[in-house]
Amino acid sequence: MLGPLVAAIDQGTSSTRFLVFNSKTAELLSHHQVEIKQSFPKEGWVEEDPKEILQSVYECMERTCEKLTQLNIDISNIKAIGVTNQRETTLVWDKETGEPLYNAIVWLDLRTQSTVERLINKTPGRNKNHLKHKTGLPISTYFSAVKLRWLMDNVSEVHEAVVSHRAMFGTIDSWLIWCLTGGKSGGVHCTDVTNASRTMLFNIHTMDWDPELCKYFGIPMEILPRVRSSSEIYGLMKSGALSGIPISGCLGDQSAALVGQMCFQDGQAKNTYGTGCFLLRNTGAKPVMSDHGLLTTVAYKLGRDKPACYALEGSVAIAGAVVRWLQDNLGIIGSSEELEKLAASVGTSYGCYFVPAFSGLYAPYWEPSARGIICGLTQFTNKSHLAFAALEAVCFQTREILDAMNQDSGIPLTQLQVDGGMTSNRLLMQLQADILCIPVVKPSMPETTALGAAMAAGAAEGVSVWSLSPEDLSEVTSEKFEPQINPEESEFRYARWKKAVQKSMNWETTEPVGNGNGETSIFSSVPLGFYIMGSMLMLIGAKYITGHN
Repeated sequence: MLGPLVAAIDQGTSSTRFLVFNSKTAELLSHHQVEIKQSFPKEGWVEEDPKEILQSVYECMERTCEKLTQLNIDISNIKAIGVTNQRETTLVWDKETGEPLYNAIVWLDLRTQSTVERLINKTPGRNKNHLKHKTGLPISTYFSAVKLRWLMDNVSEVHEAVVSHRAMFGTIDSWLIWCLTGGKSGGVHCTDVTNASRTMLFNIHTMDWDPELCKYFGIPMEILPRVRSSSEIYGLMKSGALSGIPISGCLGDQSAALVGQMCFQDGQAKNTYGTGCFLLRNTGAKPVMSDHGLLTTVAYKLGRDKPACYALEGSVAIAGAVVRWLQDNLGIIGSSEELEKLAASVGTSYGCYFVPAFSGLYAPYWEPSARGIICGLTQFTNKSHLAFAALEAVCFQTREILDAMNQDSGIPLTQLQVDGGMTSNRLLMQLQADILCIPVVKPSMPETTALGAAMAAGAAEGVSVWSLSPEDLSEVTSEKFEPQINPEESEFRYARWKKAVQKSMNWETTEPVGNGNGETSIFSSVPLGFYIMGSMLMLIGAKYITGHN
């Protein structure tokens, strides 16, 4: 007999999944996945369609229920649903019509770079960490507040809805929970502490929206969702085969992976390889501020009356996204499996280094002006070397955030627990162990993000079908990758990578001075202006002198 089942919606940057677990064994019984389209309307802009996201959730639910029925598993055994989601991605909708007022602005999006520079220039000493004491975060394009500000300033529908008190703001979790619990007919407008802590509007000490932060960004507090714990009943499903089932877990994807990897002790850490790469280390009941470019974030709060736990986070913008870029933009591979084959065929990058700073550099640099570069090319370099360099880039970026984390905590990690889609690439896992010089441990069930959301949902008061007591947590089977190269070679390659990173910095500056009709005036560059004016004067002078001889 199967025990009670718990489901999870895992809405990521590149796909949506619905997964069903056995709450007694944590075994994955069935799932379905649907890809999500990303649109890039302008350089640096990344958007997704909120209705497509919602539709993909319904489709995944229906397909998974069909698969369960084919396996003779009764879907009435599903006792709760958890939600986990891409964090920071921002949307605003009309609470009366239920319609989104613009596309969702994805966390990777860079359109707010000039806003961020303006905000930083206004702070004492031009300090990007001006709000860190409250938020744990630097002022960056990454977080929701600046995206919301952009929507209010640039989209008339959003501005009008805010003025007429019809606007609702949310990250993806809020949008999904509101829609699934009834939408315009009584939907629940809430978020959890982990998602709220990524907005720059949330005070991680008081564990609530901060009036001063909202005032700083000019955000009316009435449009914000209510902040709840990560494990409690928010509302019931209102339609479809799972109607009446409570939605009782909510965690941002990286927090969910921390829970799914059972990192409940201070000092335990995990690294998730998805669109980006995210290393989180549990720091217990106290928020620890980083001196080395890491974020301080809420890890989880597993119940209304339970204490909040915090984490240090190293965030890398581009990991799996580099695979998609090589496939869709350059066409040098047809699938992610092909990347591994191509890279393995040469076994080295042959001195080629690839810094995929497509959205600037995140941790530990927080440098929005950086852009992607490929360097160290020779006539010998081919696409296989580039494929290898792309995999190495993911590993080097992880090494940078691991170094920062070890410096902040003073206790180096002796092994790295990993999860996420890219961990199926065995070459990547071996490279990661080689570049870190410590073992990499991968669980045999890779869906730890969804598992974390299911655990939070199943453990909620009023559901209580999943025990989170240490003695009840199921033993996880895993595979270990040991370092196979000598540390000297690893250090040499890492030093070259650092050199490449420096070359990618300060590439892009925001808006050049225009002459009113969108064109840049040659005189906007003062030295160039002087040079041209000086040259003209010298020419006129020379003509004048020759004319008098």
